[in-house]
Amino acid sequence: MRIALLGGTGDIGEGLALRWAYDTDHEVLIGSRDPEKARAKAEEYETELDSRGLERDVKGFDNEMAADRADVVVLAVPAYHIGDVVEGVADVIDEDTVLVSPAVGMSRDDDGMHYNPPSIGSVTELVQRRAPDDVPVVGAFHNLAADRLANLDVEFDLDTLAVGDDEDARDLVANLGAEIEGLRVLDAGPAANAAEAESVTPLVINIAMNNADMHDVGVRYL
Repeated sequence: MRIALLGGTGDIGEGLALRWAYDTDHEVLIGSRDPEKARAKAEEYETELDSRGLERDVKGFDNEMAADRADVVVLAVPAYHIGDVVEGVADVIDEDTVLVSPAVGMSRDDDGMHYNPPSIGSVTELVQRRAPDDVPVVGAFHNLAADRLANLDVEFDLDTLAVGDDEDARDLVANLGAEIEGLRVLDAGPAANAAEAESVTPLVINIAMNNADMHDVGVRYL
């Protein structure tokens, strides 16, 4: 399977790219608005994997070319850019492409981080609104710490949630996530539940901010 990470040069994109390249045999594609930056980052990821005894072929493209080649497209971009990125690749994705959004709308003040969704209700639903009608959209991987994902020495024992209106797409994304060692992706139902899933992220950040011995806070559902 080909997995394209649009915005794969950023924190969450780097983490997911490295984990899928390290733990699975899926082909990983890095997308960026700047194809040269994507290629340079892809080479960095290859070097990191090579240092761990793994030969992996990670390719870099502009976002549209990466999406055109992929079976699964992960929108690893900030929430306030995500609609424009979706529209930029809309012509090259179709019903056979699963679109995944890990983005969360958040704001910060003196009290901490707060969930700040778009007016439609959640970032997942925003992506669903902006994507072509036949493209399945799944919200997933929201509450994963990007720096821990990118550090391949860190072992996981974490859960994250998947939401979306296409059950088959949710299952596919859950299975892809489960291939990352130590990660479990739980089905949280349709896109109408996305706000609840996304809002876990600022909660986790606030716990980490307010407890000195809990910098690596994650979620495990029992």
